[in-house]
Amino acid sequence: MEKSLPAIYPGLKGRSVFISGGASGIGEALVRGFAAQGASTAFVDIDKAAGEALEAELNAKGQKVRFNECDITDIPTYQNVIEEAANSFGPFTTLVNNAANDLRHSLEEVDSEKFDQFIAINLKHAMFAAQTIAPMMKKAGGGSIINFGSISWMMAVPTLVVYQACKAGTHGLTRALARDLGKDRIRVNTLVPGWVMTEKQIRLWIDDEANALIDESQFLPGRVMPDDLAQMALFLASDASAMCSGQNFIVDGGWV
Repeated sequence: MEKSLPAIYPGLKGRSVFISGGASGIGEALVRGFAAQGASTAFVDIDKAAGEALEAELNAKGQKVRFNECDITDIPTYQNVIEEAANSFGPFTTLVNNAANDLRHSLEEVDSEKFDQFIAINLKHAMFAAQTIAPMMKKAGGGSIINFGSISWMMAVPTLVVYQACKAGTHGLTRALARDLGKDRIRVNTLVPGWVMTEKQIRLWIDDEANALIDESQFLPGRVMPDDLAQMALFLASDASAMCSGQNFIVDGGWV
């Protein structure tokens, strides 16, 4: 069966969106998806070359995209970048906390410094981005925060101890923010990817054994692609999900 065309959400046109980790993989699909809807889309990444290339490509198409190179673990700098982007694009009413790093690690090799680094890249930045953007959303009369989780901690995938702790913590962050911000019509949800076929995953982890595991474990045939996550993010940012908050939306082809 041919894949249907992506949905169009008229309410996203002209809306200001901020995305972390947007230069490649799922993040790139998010940037492309929101920009194609007509949203003013700002994104950050540490990959300057990829970010600038994506920005130039989409702006050449007449879409409104802004890229800033940024280390999101440097919280003061990160918050300043968000504020500067809002000055250019207007107050953000959608925040997509996508950036993360699923670097494999064992319990034995994690010291205090590495632990803090994993927390910084996989959890801490999401809270401080929300802290920066929530006041903009309150003034605008509402908004949508989308935190990226992972099915890995539900499956207890090996050698991802701190990463999985962060992703489990993301669900708690979502619930807490959804409760605290809900009266201001700010919706907060967790978007939970399965095993997504990004360039990084294909290059590092997808071999015959991995393909066999996916074929056996997913309820649906085929592979979860970055655009599948982007389409769910568009829904969660749009008015179509107006009464969805504090929830987990799993896109894994049926697995957990």
